[in-house]
Amino acid sequence: MTALHDAPPAAAKPRPPAVSPGGGRQGAAVVRRALAYLALTVVAVLVLVPFAWMVSSSLKRDNEVFTVPVQWIPDELQWSNFVEIWDRIPLLTYLGNSAFLSVTITLLQLLTGSFAAYGFSKVRFPGRDVLFLVYIATIAVPWQAYMVPQYIMMQQAELTNTYWSIILLQAFGAFGVFLMRQYYMSIPDELCEAARIDGLSEYGIYWRIMLPLSKPALASLALLTFVNTWNDYMGPFIYLTSNELWTVQLGLRSFVGQYDAEYAMIMTGAVLSVLPILVIFLLGQRYFIQGIATSGLKG
Repeated sequence: MTALHDAPPAAAKPRPPAVSPGGGRQGAAVVRRALAYLALTVVAVLVLVPFAWMVSSSLKRDNEVFTVPVQWIPDELQWSNFVEIWDRIPLLTYLGNSAFLSVTITLLQLLTGSFAAYGFSKVRFPGRDVLFLVYIATIAVPWQAYMVPQYIMMQQAELTNTYWSIILLQAFGAFGVFLMRQYYMSIPDELCEAARIDGLSEYGIYWRIMLPLSKPALASLALLTFVNTWNDYMGPFIYLTSNELWTVQLGLRSFVGQYDAEYAMIMTGAVLSVLPILVIFLLGQRYFIQGIATSGLKG
């Protein structure tokens, strides 16, 4: 009995450190964020692969474009492709025509879309909401449904084979009105009411208050309209028949038909046609993202 009482007590086992519930949630959030970034990176790489292949092919010889496996960096870069293509087709004329149409239609859509959106969002008049819904419903009508009547109207007005046919048909867009109205709805009505009390006209409110506050939405609409007009093929194809009026999309399609085996030169033309859009997006990227985030497209 004495021996049992004199024995030293057994050493207590150390307890594992307690894990706080907050730490577990933070760890799970970090894992989800890492997975989200990984998924976005994979998607971005998949999107950029065709563009990278196009740039790589533009710097190769014709017999090297479709080699298997793909040789992403050619042994000898063919920079001469970017010089020779200007002699093959009047590419400068095509690029200038596309730039003229894109800039003109973009400016007109910014003006008409923002002005109509101001009326639908800040000016009260009978039937405003019904008229807006009817106007926006035209987005659901496919262009092919009224393509022929539009052409007949332009033909009777003797505007075919002129830029006026494309400019007049694309200067007004329901999507632009919708985008700008959604942004204007986020601007407090008290600003307009205070301006009216101070004696400012509706035109003054639109020009001096609404437009300066809607630069992100205007940038988003400008970029979307410019890209859509620059890449438009069917409109110029239907209304423009003279080679001097062709856009870059029609010019490249004609070049493919004439030199269908010169794949490297075709890729060179495609790269040159994409560069203006890439430059404009890089310059207005901050306003574009901000406008999409705050325009109400998310509903």
